[in-house]
Amino acid sequence: MGRCSVVTSVLLSFYAQALAFTNIRTNLCRWCDYTVPVCEDSVCYSNCSLNSFCVLSEEICVAVWKQDNDSVSVRTLCHNPKQPLENVVLSNYSSPECVMARQPAEEGLLFVCGCVEEPECNDKLIFDKGPNGFSKLRSKDVVPVVVISLLPPLLVAVFATLGFYLYRTRRPSKQPKDWAPKRTHYHSEASSARANCLNHNTEHLPIQLEALVGKGRFAEVWRARLNHSAAGQYETVAVKIFPAVEYASWRNERAIFSDANLRHENVVQFLTAEERGGAGGGDGAGPAPRQYWLIMAYHGLGNLQDFLTGHVLSWAKLCAMGGSVARGLAHLHSDYAPCGTPKVPVAHRDLKSSNIVVKSSGECALCDFGLALRLDLSLTVDDFANSGQVGTARYMAPEVLESRVNLEDLEAFKQMDVYSMALVLWEMASRCEVIGEVKSYEPAFGSKVCEQPCVESMRDLVLRDRGRPDIPASWMTHQGMNILCATITECWDHDPEARLTAHCVVERFNSLAQEEGRQELSTDSDQLGPPPRPLPTPGRNPAPSTEADAHSRPVAQV
Repeated sequence: MGRCSVVTSVLLSFYAQALAFTNIRTNLCRWCDYTVPVCEDSVCYSNCSLNSFCVLSEEICVAVWKQDNDSVSVRTLCHNPKQPLENVVLSNYSSPECVMARQPAEEGLLFVCGCVEEPECNDKLIFDKGPNGFSKLRSKDVVPVVVISLLPPLLVAVFATLGFYLYRTRRPSKQPKDWAPKRTHYHSEASSARANCLNHNTEHLPIQLEALVGKGRFAEVWRARLNHSAAGQYETVAVKIFPAVEYASWRNERAIFSDANLRHENVVQFLTAEERGGAGGGDGAGPAPRQYWLIMAYHGLGNLQDFLTGHVLSWAKLCAMGGSVARGLAHLHSDYAPCGTPKVPVAHRDLKSSNIVVKSSGECALCDFGLALRLDLSLTVDDFANSGQVGTARYMAPEVLESRVNLEDLEAFKQMDVYSMALVLWEMASRCEVIGEVKSYEPAFGSKVCEQPCVESMRDLVLRDRGRPDIPASWMTHQGMNILCATITECWDHDPEARLTAHCVVERFNSLAQEEGRQELSTDSDQLGPPPRPLPTPGRNPAPSTEADAHSRPVAQV
């Protein structure tokens, strides 16, 4: 009897530890802005190849399925179910399966689902779950569903613990850069970043550094693998590594990223922040140096400056990329997130083409928020004054160069960003095929200053000489480029209050896109040919209306 009691106690303790292990998981969700789903019978798959761990513990995996006219699209993401999405508040999201529920929509069809616990559960979208279970699933899905439903909870916990044990004991002894992957504690990492402090007991994500892809004043950027399983599944991510002396920059950027409302398709996606190295950080050869990591989405096309160096833009490409930069900056400056939730505006303060990445979709995303400033109304003028004169001299606004920023007006910080954006838009325009002769890429002000100009040099050029990058008359022959150049000129106005806002620039790009659409329709109509000309009346020769008509009259007479 005593032996049975001991065995029972051991099993209960083992079961409790297994459940505790399962509770450390944060949702791993598919995350794509818009994809075209692949469907069979009553099940669709998101057709999304990207994923991300949810930053907040209360977030769940969500999929939004839309049909408008003949087009169908799916959006996948992490989302707080207490917040509205597509003007809908989710009511049923505790299931590990993403069962689609139809929602009211002004046009077309709208289905939304939410799910938890299962990794990437918002990849498979179930539209019809009959009374006898899944009647229309593909054959490869039937067996796993039946088997999982029959496994008792204790057996699941045993296998999970066994898999974890094998992973820890059989993983490779060394990883690139001597960072050995440890047991992942995603929930604590995300929570620590959001709380703007570090939990030093938190273990690191299983990341392997692969290649150095960029280096700035404060940090290096590496392409890396985020391992998802011992079977070799991984996700390519970008890791920004700060040395110990740049802790303040890492802390500031982490604080900016920790605001969930910062998330936007034109702002680089943030995963988590980590502290690496220090005491006990080495592999037997002494402690590794202290480093601070930011882990973000990776974009293989690199930054905008490098992209412009190697590519000439079409007019449509310029509008798409320039408009996305404006939308990203407008989101930073806005008081509200796209869903209507209030947010704290952010000033980037170091906007330039090398701090913008190019996405595979052809749009851009803003990155590098080490110098960014939250425009919180609770901060005082002294707080803003202590932030100092920051940024890259080439892209500094006149009032920054002159140190005459109105610190009592938060709009002043946004106006600095708009000036910098104008220089970036000029760089993009200088590489567009519609301007005529396209020269090799040069940053704003080109050869007027040295490669790394100092503040004094830029002060002489921008303040004393009122200099701006050249806009040749040949650029103006294209109607759309004429409008864009006028927008750029308004954005780099010497008077900060005379500059356009980022939201106004977005509207300008929207107008250009609409005009481009109308011109395409007009071109299609012209290709159908002019209407037939009426036959001349016998004995009469109508007067020619144009020079071409005059030349064609003798032929008609014959």
